[in-house]
Amino acid sequence: MSSDEDVAAASRHTHFIGKKENIIQARRVKSVGERDVLVIYHQGDFYAIEVRCYHSGGPLQEGDIEVSCLCPWHKYKITLAEGEGLYQAVDPSVKPLKPTWCSRGVKQRVHTVTLSNEDVFLTLNDSPGPTDSDYYQTEKYRNTFLKDWPKKTNTDSDD
Repeated sequence: MSSDEDVAAASRHTHFIGKKENIIQARRVKSVGERDVLVIYHQGDFYAIEVRCYHSGGPLQEGDIEVSCLCPWHKYKITLAEGEGLYQAVDPSVKPLKPTWCSRGVKQRVHTVTLSNEDVFLTLNDSPGPTDSDYYQTEKYRNTFLKDWPKKTNTDSDD
């Protein structure tokens, strides 16, 4: 592919999300292609993660954001940058017991956020390997469970 073809291909997969300042002020849920994505600003960086938790489809836009995203339904922790599911474990042979954070592996699909001037763009992660969160992006899930799902955050508005 020539460099012009590379640029054209990349632009087809890059989507305008909103103005930088608006996303800094409020989380954004955006339908991009066949994916619903949560775009947030946290501690100086922008992140994009599938909006429904890999565990049971909980609405991540309603969860707390710390170092990771916290699902509001079951308190599952998911790293914002990699989509790793986190849990706390203890080694019972070491006293006193001290919990440490461990990874369940990548469970949540994350996407790339880029800035151009004051505009925020999203490039979908279309890697072929499945992640657990992919189930909640399927037509079956959307048709069965999301008919009356209320959206409490800023969704799909253009800035």
